[in-house]
Amino acid sequence: MNNLSILKKFPTDFIFGTATSSYQIEGNSFGGCGKSIWDEFAKKRLKGVDGQKACNHFNYFKEDIKFIKEAGFKAYRFSFSWPRILPIDHNTINTEGLDFYSRLLDEILKNDLEPFPTLYHWDLPLRFSSLGGWENQDTCKRFADFSYIISEKYSDKFQKIATINEPWCVSWLSHYLGEHAPGLTNLSSAVKTMHNILLAHGMSLQALRSNGNNEIGIVLNNEYPEPFNEDPKNIQAAKLFDNIYNRWFSDAIFKGSYPELALNILEKYLPKNYNSQLKIISHPIDWIGINYYTRSVIKYLNADDGIDYECERGSLKKTDMGWELYPKGLSYFIERIHQEYSDDIPIYVTENGMANNDQISFNEVIEDQDRVEYFQLHLKEILDCLKKGIQVKGYFAWSLLDNYEWAFGYEKRFGLIHVDFETFKRTPKESFNQFSKYL
Repeated sequence: MNNLSILKKFPTDFIFGTATSSYQIEGNSFGGCGKSIWDEFAKKRLKGVDGQKACNHFNYFKEDIKFIKEAGFKAYRFSFSWPRILPIDHNTINTEGLDFYSRLLDEILKNDLEPFPTLYHWDLPLRFSSLGGWENQDTCKRFADFSYIISEKYSDKFQKIATINEPWCVSWLSHYLGEHAPGLTNLSSAVKTMHNILLAHGMSLQALRSNGNNEIGIVLNNEYPEPFNEDPKNIQAAKLFDNIYNRWFSDAIFKGSYPELALNILEKYLPKNYNSQLKIISHPIDWIGINYYTRSVIKYLNADDGIDYECERGSLKKTDMGWELYPKGLSYFIERIHQEYSDDIPIYVTENGMANNDQISFNEVIEDQDRVEYFQLHLKEILDCLKKGIQVKGYFAWSLLDNYEWAFGYEKRFGLIHVDFETFKRTPKESFNQFSKYL
């Protein structure tokens, strides 16, 4: 497989786009942006490797939007930075931040692209840390206030908006596994956050609804659970993983409940009134985003806290992140949404891509055929879903640019475009060129 000619098989109204996030590309040392929990996490855990400059998208956004247009994409998914809009306190708006997003949205529209903004892609203002962060439900209220500000200022410039990106990462990965900011490893903290980040979504949705008619969604990340073998303990462990990683969030959004297997273990950490708050969490959304990258091989583990599983990677081909290529997982989760949750909700694949150790040749050609193959295989899965009548409406390649890859700093490159982080020079890769040939 050496091209993406498969793109020609998609319906003409299918939206192809590419995606980024604020902290990963903008550079928070520009434009009066405040500090986020990632700045503190980077200082303590990553030897200060942070997003101060990132890709300098703050100053290079016109060039980046031009690339998106030239590739033939029809949409751009990005996120608003909460610390950029409200850097000092909960009420003092940074006019430089407002102006930046106004100019960005105008540039997107000027290039006939559809904006797909996300309100929260992990850069919680640092001032919330001393208040308990996402463990404190007051943060949910403050997020609703932030959502209203964004809606009030910009809702005439976009049609669709997502509240939260990847609530599993915000909660479990960051508060139980400790791999993302704030870097906690506490089950009680994780469970509170698993609930509160969903409550923040529900309260944000209410704030957005009160101020306009935008189509509102949420972006969930999914990972396919593969039992290590047919041992019943491993099968049960995979179900528990699926309950915590995947179903916890989709059940709450669509059913207004938490999955029983996970709830049996985690309920004691939830607030007493969580059931009444699930009514806010499950208020109907207009569309759903799926982020998908890989699978986990799950083994039973007898753990003191009841989280009786451990995750491994199998023998399939792997990306530079060590993640296996398992495209069938993408169609599995698309079909699950359609069959178990809603048979008519529009579905967008809001992130899909791979990190690759790309090499620049002497003539600045960047061959990333593995990435081209990755996209091709996953797009085939989407085509199969479309043939079954499932309402998949769009696909966003992650990512437009090599960027700040969170706990990995600048080591892992997901971009369609190579970035020199010293000079900020952008160089399209072969994967970018392939999209531009067929879109």
